[in-house]
Amino acid sequence: MTGTLIELAGLFALLSLLSVGGGNGVIPDMQRAAVSVHHWMTDATFLDLFAISRASPGPGSLIVVLIGQRAAGLAGAAVALLAMYVPSCLLVHIAARIWTRAAEANWRVTAERALAPVAVGLTYASGIALARSTEGDLASYAITAATTLVLSAFDVNPLLLLGAGAAVAVSARQFQ
Repeated sequence: MTGTLIELAGLFALLSLLSVGGGNGVIPDMQRAAVSVHHWMTDATFLDLFAISRASPGPGSLIVVLIGQRAAGLAGAAVALLAMYVPSCLLVHIAARIWTRAAEANWRVTAERALAPVAVGLTYASGIALARSTEGDLASYAITAATTLVLSAFDVNPLLLLGAGAAVAVSARQFQ
């Protein structure tokens, strides 16, 4: 179990530092590590945990706690949570101090413009990775694509789209 805790700490500390623009950008890496590298769970279990983390109130990073718990129980959940938050919090603290001092610097504007598309790209990549691991049919892929487009174009509550997608999926199953 100690080996698993060390693996969890290493994985989530690294992902913490790579999660530019939020944790959604590293979801594919979490999935690859939890399913393919460490074999803590199956693709289906990962998708179930991801769905639970998104449907539950609170931070979207609940997936980190669920992966840690699945891999090593309560200790794994605590290690994963701390490893995901502590490195990035320290980095943000240091960066904020530098950022504040460089309010008028040209490099600051350049960095902000460069990081915005990176964050968007990582978020879309996580959606694609999750879609590939599902055992869906054409209707599921169409619902996913439509939901992605609506969320990208409009300020809509995702729970409304979740409900609409579920209704369409149930209706589509009735006609099969």
